[in-house]
Amino acid sequence: MPEAPELQVAVEFLGDRLPGQTVTDAQVLRPSVGRAPADPFPDDAVGRQFLSIRRRGKFLILALSDNHSLVINPKLTGGIQYVPQKQRVYKRTCVRLSLSGGDDFRYVDDRQMGQFYYVPDDLVETVPGLAEQGPDVLDDFTFDDFKANLKGFSGEIKGVLTRGRVISGIGNAYADEILFHAGVYPFKKRRALSNDDLRSIYDSSRAVVLDAIEHVRQRMGNQIDHKLRDFLAVHNEGGQPCPKCGNAITELRANQTITSYCRHCQPGMLLKN
Repeated sequence: MPEAPELQVAVEFLGDRLPGQTVTDAQVLRPSVGRAPADPFPDDAVGRQFLSIRRRGKFLILALSDNHSLVINPKLTGGIQYVPQKQRVYKRTCVRLSLSGGDDFRYVDDRQMGQFYYVPDDLVETVPGLAEQGPDVLDDFTFDDFKANLKGFSGEIKGVLTRGRVISGIGNAYADEILFHAGVYPFKKRRALSNDDLRSIYDSSRAVVLDAIEHVRQRMGNQIDHKLRDFLAVHNEGGQPCPKCGNAITELRANQTITSYCRHCQPGMLLKN
């Protein structure tokens, strides 16, 4: 799943290239990802100019001329390509927009789990899941804001983080990284967290994501649909030595989800409440 670091670097890359370019042709190759609640897509997009691109949590919002926007929720398997028009179109390509500068903007999705919306600007906030997100992990919110957003949640802290209602932009991989950095057991119930635990999670969330953005920025290049994760400390590193204590990293798999943590640095027990 693309998370804040990959999506933020993709936004930076596209922000230097997309604005000012006009859509000269548009194709929907995999209709299952498309959402166009008001105006016909792709025909209505032809002739519109890209104005800006931004990220909110795990969503990309691309403003077009004449008060329209593309809103992309890549979910588990989606990604963006910015490639020359002559480059081969792969089977996983769902939407292809040809641009006046000679390149393509493509949405790719191996399993077509993501969603690609084309909406008038006044309907952007109605895109499912967008408005329900909490503050972005890079937003300027306070520790008190963070604690207030946690009220009403009682489950395991990793699950709370990945839901995106308390902090948005964090998925499975970076929840593991944040909790490792914070020294907090991923299955600890929210109500069992001390104030020190909460402070550590709050501080670690921004620190981990900013550090990851630097790693991704240096290495991603123009392959903005790739997920660079080999620098992560614990996620998907089961059996490898913990970078803090040297003990083997524990990895649990359930419901197609991996949780990786260090039993020594993040002590806790799986208990039924």
